[in-house]
Amino acid sequence: MKQFFITIAGVFVGLVIFFVGLPFLLIVSAIGAARPEPTPAAAVLTLDLREGLSDQSASNPFASFGAGQSVMEIVRTLDRAERDPKVKGLFIRLPETGMAPAAAEELAQAVHDFRRAGKRVTAHSQGFLPVGVITATYRLGAAADELWLQDGAPFDAVGVASEEVFLKGLFDRYGIVPDFERRAEYKNAVNPYLYTDFTPEHREATLSWLGSVHGSAVAAAARDRRQDPAAMRTILEAGPYLAADARARRLVDQLGQVEQAEEALLDRFGEDAELVELSAYEPAEERGLNRRPTIAVVEAEGPILTGDGDSAGFGAGQTIYSDVIARALYDAAEDESVKAVVFRISSPGGSATASDQILAALNGVKKAGKPVVVSMGTYAASGGYWIASQADRIVAQPSTLTGSIGVFGGKLAIGPALERFGVNLESVRVGGEFASAYQAESGFTPGQRAAISAQIDQTYRPGRGGGARPGLDRRPGARAGLGGRARRLRNGGCRRQAASQDRRR
Repeated sequence: MKQFFITIAGVFVGLVIFFVGLPFLLIVSAIGAARPEPTPAAAVLTLDLREGLSDQSASNPFASFGAGQSVMEIVRTLDRAERDPKVKGLFIRLPETGMAPAAAEELAQAVHDFRRAGKRVTAHSQGFLPVGVITATYRLGAAADELWLQDGAPFDAVGVASEEVFLKGLFDRYGIVPDFERRAEYKNAVNPYLYTDFTPEHREATLSWLGSVHGSAVAAAARDRRQDPAAMRTILEAGPYLAADARARRLVDQLGQVEQAEEALLDRFGEDAELVELSAYEPAEERGLNRRPTIAVVEAEGPILTGDGDSAGFGAGQTIYSDVIARALYDAAEDESVKAVVFRISSPGGSATASDQILAALNGVKKAGKPVVVSMGTYAASGGYWIASQADRIVAQPSTLTGSIGVFGGKLAIGPALERFGVNLESVRVGGEFASAYQAESGFTPGQRAAISAQIDQTYRPGRGGGARPGLDRRPGARAGLGGRARRLRNGGCRRQAASQDRRR
């Protein structure tokens, strides 16, 4: 028995060490690793985009483990580095596949600003593969002073393609009934459930977006490489090319391994020049500097959902919780030192009610006499556009995917499919007919459909929203202020979340 209790105690101690001690050690190690080293006298910053790229930093520190950098972090860091005489240049490692067009445009603008400050930029690619919007990746590489391609690597930046998986035929085969209401014909999110092919509107919208981002990327690349846009488009679309052919057609400047490209850039600044990871760089004059908050930056990335994300867990991704963002906006409205708000949005939409809560908070900032400027990232579509719609100004990249104010709601009725396998799905209810509307047993009844259609119309009709403040939790002693939610310009901000609702913008 004594041995039994010793074993139990050992297991308990082991669990405590694993669940408490190990995370503590990881956090301490991360903090130690993040402590900046002194910047060398001749520093070349390195930026590796092959690890992925988000629009904003993750609000959950555990969700950020293993993730790449964010557009906002990179732009802020390059802005500071422009004024640092120790920083001589920037070395970019491009991803082999496509990247978000708006992100590529914003980073290219930051590269241009960096170069105008007298810094040198070199980009290196180990190949341009036809995956995603690859011309956006090439557009970013073209913004550099010099673009290298690994000898023997493919140059396949010939265009942009997209495909959609339509499930209606599968549903018909197995008896699954997709039952949805939507407004209007360009609200294409549920089309794969309802059709076996593109509708004319779905095809038009997709081709329009693809054509826009491809044309914009090619035109920008041609401008940066001092070539005629029409001629460059013809050359690109005639590919793919081997590396030597790409150089012969002036699509890249040099061929070589990444080490050769790094050495070529370092040699420009003498024997003492060193590579410094951009994520580890911090100019000495800004360390510990306490700036007065004058412009609050509230950041929101991901699908929009009600709530505050407390139950999201360690693995939560980039998402927008309406309580968190609304509180951040109200805090900025109430802080006398905040004179204006920049609201950064990168969102495909989400819950209509959550979007309304955020929009009401934005109007609360305006009611306090403070201007609100929205900065759009990769996309600000549907509910993501709705929460921006009443700002004083909206700034977007040429390839930001935005607009698409539409609504859908419904369900997949799987009862008929289960019957084929001997499973009988039956529901019971107490109360009105609508109580069982979202049961999976069967499609909507005429009465349920009429009610849902009325709700969809109410959500979709113009003129919704307003400045009334919702009843957020403001218990005595629980007021949050600016810390961690709305922060100073260039210093970060607020965030996120994901999920599905019955009614989606």
